[in-house]
Amino acid sequence: GLSQYSSDPRTEWDLSSYSTREQVLEAVRNLRYKGGNTFTGLALTHVLEQNLKPDAGARLEAEKLVILLTDGKSQDDANLAAQTLKNLGIEIFAIGVKNADEAELRQVASEPLELTVYNVLDFPLLSSLVGKLTRVLCTRIKERSHKETTGSAVKDTPVNTGPQLSPTDLKISAVTSKSMHLAWSPPPRPPKKYRVVYYPSKGGTPKEVVLEGAVSSVQLSNLTSHTEYLVSVIPVYAAAVGDGLRGVTSTLPLSPPRSLRVSELSHNSLRLSWKAAQGATHYLVLCSAAPDGAED
Repeated sequence: GLSQYSSDPRTEWDLSSYSTREQVLEAVRNLRYKGGNTFTGLALTHVLEQNLKPDAGARLEAEKLVILLTDGKSQDDANLAAQTLKNLGIEIFAIGVKNADEAELRQVASEPLELTVYNVLDFPLLSSLVGKLTRVLCTRIKERSHKETTGSAVKDTPVNTGPQLSPTDLKISAVTSKSMHLAWSPPPRPPKKYRVVYYPSKGGTPKEVVLEGAVSSVQLSNLTSHTEYLVSVIPVYAAAVGDGLRGVTSTLPLSPPRSLRVSELSHNSLRLSWKAAQGATHYLVLCSAAPDGAED
């Protein structure tokens, strides 16, 4: 299976989409590169929520491996999302290209790091990793499968979280130029925490609020006016992550001043008056001679 990400992760194909090597290679050849931001935490959460589910082809008895390929430093908290996957027994391999952050790769990857972290200077050099990485992956799967069959404790991955662990009915209200209110219906089994992630849809640094599981609403403030925001509410349990809620809404434009009036004209002065703009702390008044505009 493969997903691409920038600010909005996207599944290219599921684990069950192809059944032969030739089909997978053909799909890779037809893949269109997705440029943009680097929200690695959001991408890892997407993989857990969307790609490692039975209806996407994940088999309960199969080992779960995630290979992260990135060419930049994450713009959100990749470590928290990675730790959630690792706590569920999912092994992460991290491959960095060009401007990838080596420290972040080592933080995200599973132990032992000498087998799970790789870094190359440019994309063509990835070909040099294929042989070694293939051998390492196959060996790790055999080792983990052997532990399971010989009775060693291996954590089952609850890939099918189901409605018991997922909130519903996201409502966005009280939207202003700089704030909005989110509320949702909690799942039957309350989570330990909620991660609320929000960021402008056209790119920007994601922000995150972590709430206690008993809470089912939050006020987002200090937003940018007249901007479309993507919001996600993700329930986090001790050993699972429920399906996240997604929403899109736009903040209102800033209130403008109204009813401009001119009075008290003289040969070198005039008086302006207007109805105040709600929330404004200062006004900037510009004037120039018309029509050609002399000195401002």
